[in-house]
Amino acid sequence: MKYSQEMNLESASGYCMPFEEKNGNVVMTLGYGEQVHPQNGERFFHHGIDLKTDKYLLKALADGTATGMGTEKRHGMYLIMQYGNYVVKYGHLSNCYVRLGQSLTAGKPVGVSSDMLHLEVKFNDEEIDPRDFITMLFSNMVHNNRDANGECQEIAYIDLPVTTKYDARQTEIEDLMMRYYPEYIEAVQNGSYKVGKNVEQSLRNIFTIATLKEYFFEKIPSASNPLGIGERSVPIAGKVQNLLIDDFMQYLALKRQIFLSGTSDSEKKKH
Repeated sequence: MKYSQEMNLESASGYCMPFEEKNGNVVMTLGYGEQVHPQNGERFFHHGIDLKTDKYLLKALADGTATGMGTEKRHGMYLIMQYGNYVVKYGHLSNCYVRLGQSLTAGKPVGVSSDMLHLEVKFNDEEIDPRDFITMLFSNMVHNNRDANGECQEIAYIDLPVTTKYDARQTEIEDLMMRYYPEYIEAVQNGSYKVGKNVEQSLRNIFTIATLKEYFFEKIPSASNPLGIGERSVPIAGKVQNLLIDDFMQYLALKRQIFLSGTSDSEKKKH
C-alpha cells in the first residue's frame, strides 16, 4: 500500500517517535517486505520492521487506545495500539504499562522494549511499510514546530550533562524507573500516593528563583524542552532531578519495600 496525503493522522495531543534513541542513530535490523532470514537464510515476507533497541522506553505515537495485548511465539509480549485509522503492533516487549481499552495521548509510556522492537502498521486494515508511517509522524512533528511565518523553530535541547547525587547508581535507578515509574505517576495522579510536602515546597522555591533570574525561555520551547531552558539552567535541572528521584525512591520504599543496593538498615527505617 502506498502512503498518500489523505492518510495523514490527526492527533490533538501532537505526535511522538516510538522511542528516543540514546545514541542518536536508529538501527533497523530487518526491513518490511521480502527479506532473507538472518538465522536460516531463507527468504520470507516480513510484515513489519525490526529495530535494534536496548530496553528503551516506548511511547504512544499520537492520541490512541490500547486495543490488544498478549504473548505469542514469534513476537513474544506484544501491544496493539489504535491511532485513528492506524493500528500499530509493538512486538518483543519486556514490559507493558497500559491496560486494555486505556486511552493515551502522544508521548505517554506504553511499555519497554527488549533488545529489539518489532513494529507492524495497518491503515484501514491494510498493511503498510512502518517506515512510511514513521516518516509521516516525523513530518507532522516538524510541521507543528513551525512559527507564524512557516519557518522551522529551533528544537532546544540541554546538551550539557546534568549532574545529580545519583549518578553513581544511574543504571540501577534507570532499571527501577523502567519497571515502576508509570505506576508511580499513576499513584500520584489518583491520590493513592502523595508527594512529600518538602518536595513540593522545594520545587516551588527552585522554580520561583529560576523565574526571577530569567532562566526559562532562553530558547524556543519544544516538546523535548518545554521551558526553553539553556546552559545557565543546568544546575537547576540537577536539583529538580534530585528531588524527583528522591520522591520516586520514597514511593518504592513505602509501597514496594524496594531500596537501592547498599542501603543500610538505619536508612531503611527512616522511610
